[in-house]
Amino acid sequence: MKTVNHWIGGKAVDGTSGNWGPVTDPATGEVTTQVALASAAEVDAAVASAKAAYATWGTSSLSARTTVLFRYRALLDAHRDEIAALITAEHGKVHSDALGEVARGLEIVELACGITTQLKGELSTQVSSRVDVSSIRQSIGVVAGITPFNFPAMVPMWMFPLAIACGNTFVLKPSEKDPSAANLLAELATEAGLPDGVLNVLHGDRVAVEGLLSHPDVAAVSFVGSTPIARHIHATATANGKRVQALGGAKNHMLVLPDADLDAAADAAVSAAYGSAGERCMAISAVVAVASIADELVEKIRERAEKITIGPGNDPSSEMGPLITKAHRDKVASYVTGAAAQGAEVVLDGTGFTVEGHEDGHWIGLSLLDRVSTDSDAYKDEIFGPVLCVLRVETYEDGVALMNASPFGNGTAIFTRDGGAARRFQLEVEAGMVGVNVPIPVPVGYHSFGGWKDSLFGDHHIYGNDGVHFYTRGKVVTTRWPDPADAPAGVDLGFPRNH
Repeated sequence: MKTVNHWIGGKAVDGTSGNWGPVTDPATGEVTTQVALASAAEVDAAVASAKAAYATWGTSSLSARTTVLFRYRALLDAHRDEIAALITAEHGKVHSDALGEVARGLEIVELACGITTQLKGELSTQVSSRVDVSSIRQSIGVVAGITPFNFPAMVPMWMFPLAIACGNTFVLKPSEKDPSAANLLAELATEAGLPDGVLNVLHGDRVAVEGLLSHPDVAAVSFVGSTPIARHIHATATANGKRVQALGGAKNHMLVLPDADLDAAADAAVSAAYGSAGERCMAISAVVAVASIADELVEKIRERAEKITIGPGNDPSSEMGPLITKAHRDKVASYVTGAAAQGAEVVLDGTGFTVEGHEDGHWIGLSLLDRVSTDSDAYKDEIFGPVLCVLRVETYEDGVALMNASPFGNGTAIFTRDGGAARRFQLEVEAGMVGVNVPIPVPVGYHSFGGWKDSLFGDHHIYGNDGVHFYTRGKVVTTRWPDPADAPAGVDLGFPRNH
């Protein structure tokens, strides 16, 4: 059986805790790998490695850092198929989807390669007689990243490239459900010339997480995951004096107005709801249909959903793979089996789906629930699976009010041909990311990603300008150099004169 160990100080380090976690092939249900689960002592070792490396990396030149990052980008590009294969083997998503994940992660590596412009300061000269004021940004030290199972390569790459480009060192705690991609990312960074200890990978469970949240040498924590855990991460880490960006869960809505192109809206709804088996924090899980178009829209979605091919992620004919674990599959299925009792119309029920020859895999088909009420479990909870809810409203205003009443505010979309309605929507909807005829409005790398309300804890979104600001601290320097012709000014206890 394959073993995944930690990556500390530029090399693989055997786990010593004696605790191991199983890693399963979701397509077969077979345990293929065991991953080391860190002890408190191993947390200390990873942080110590990062702290030691910071002494030199934090004072290294921008050109030295970006040189490594350019080489790293080239290696990631060369190994993208290998990274994607690891993702498919442990997460289950189809290979094309895994390749897309790697590509979106590469966007942030490319942003980090150009960090020199992002870290430029400001200078004001002659603010007073021979006085200049400058603003600079400096690294903050050791940063920890805690990342989810659904994007085992992309989300780590949303964090550590920017953090290390800014001069920090990094301890990554990936999901123990699909850990192998993280190790390969670290190995390639070392091959690119990243000094030992700048990027460390620590595998583990709650012990590792709590150790990082309380460790005195960790200056900041980045997190992506569910809302309950994000809330805990934020509360615990801030109580220990750390800065935190904790991105939580979502219930992303798509508002479809009567003037929308219904074929385009149906295509978008199926793609956004069922892609990656719905295991995306930006998945559309609730379509809000306005007025008379609901029946036609639901039928168009049903027709398209029934044609999706489900199978192993390494089968080129598969469009959707299995769910990550059997327990998660059963939880997702429970929302469908209980929907009718809570008033929904079950248009498609995917709970009985299986794949011939892979009967022990974590399979579930596509489910479509119509006439869902806002007090039902299928609507209130983040299901994180291929289940799409349709809610019906009479007006645009009713739709926006319904969406804004949700405790989540991650991403949202509107489908319409009316520019005025779209403009109103982007101003009135309470969410951090908005799509206009775009179902999954994930920003490009140089704009920041993040939600509102219970979808974000902390002040900074991830990557983009917010990411750079999160991984640096501002400093203002006021300077006066005496002119050789100046006479001694003497003591003056008043306010400095600016005029």
